[in-house]
Amino acid sequence: MNSFEIVRRALRFQNPERLPLLFDSLGFSDIAYAGLTFPSPRLATGIGADHFGCLWEKTDAHNMGQVKGHPLADWKALQTFPWPDPDNPAYYENIPAKSAQTAEQGKYCSIGIFMLLFERMHSLHGFEATLIDLYEAPDRCAELADRLVEFNIRVMRNAAEAAGRGRIHGLSFTDDWGTQLNAFVSPDFWRAFFGPRYRRIFDAAHALGWDVRMHSCGKVNDLIEPLIEVGVTSLNLQQPRALGIEEIGRRYRGRVCFESLCDIQQTLPFKDAAAIREEAARLIEHWSTDAGGFILSDYGDGAAIGVSDDRKRIMLDAFLKHDRWAARSGAIQPRL
Repeated sequence: MNSFEIVRRALRFQNPERLPLLFDSLGFSDIAYAGLTFPSPRLATGIGADHFGCLWEKTDAHNMGQVKGHPLADWKALQTFPWPDPDNPAYYENIPAKSAQTAEQGKYCSIGIFMLLFERMHSLHGFEATLIDLYEAPDRCAELADRLVEFNIRVMRNAAEAAGRGRIHGLSFTDDWGTQLNAFVSPDFWRAFFGPRYRRIFDAAHALGWDVRMHSCGKVNDLIEPLIEVGVTSLNLQQPRALGIEEIGRRYRGRVCFESLCDIQQTLPFKDAAAIREEAARLIEHWSTDAGGFILSDYGDGAAIGVSDDRKRIMLDAFLKHDRWAARSGAIQPRL
């Protein structure tokens, strides 16, 4: 099997021959990205306006920064807001060459959209204001959310056309939905307001033949069920200890694919090698099945979480040791 087949089979519980890897920081990934870009000052420098006009700032700490200027802080601005053009050819100019290269390499090809819906809503309107106005100004929030849904669907279709038939295999996106203790909204509210809107995006992806791969931080245990209901394929969850390894496995193992790694806040930065190895074994045991359902997904910016490549290597070796699919098929993992 090539990388594409291994990833697709893991995502769909169709018996991959080995554990799929998304581990660019150590030199290998079965997954590549199609080259979708949104040119802006922030893309070039890490600060300033992004393509939606949200203003990013950074401190001396090594991380991606955060939005400090919200162009829709006042709802009055919504009427004259200069929406980015989803048909902007600059977004897609790298896709033909990149997707062709990925096809030649036999890799699984994804497009990535940072801040798909909820994160983009609160980057535009402000985090606290968005949570309040989901209850106090639901019509305004609905108008904003629906415009974002339309934008994202148009981007997806344009990307698919730029790549050519069958060259892109999935949508990957971020929307953080939880604190360390719970989700930001109740499952019932999520189902009522956000569920139909995510479903529109996911249905559009499925119509293109794509999987839907979502990253979400925080303790989102109770939102996994509604996400499965609207068609998510895999969940990138990087805090398994906060979620509860056994709980998540008991509730969702075999029902959605997990893209994960040892906990980036508790285990990888602070625990010893034995604890890293133990957690890797537990994740494979509780979050995967013999038919698939797990991708080892690195946190690419090790410096931001205080994790060296040496510690990542310990984790990688532990996951490879417990690769139940390679043990059964006799497949050899790539050398990293």
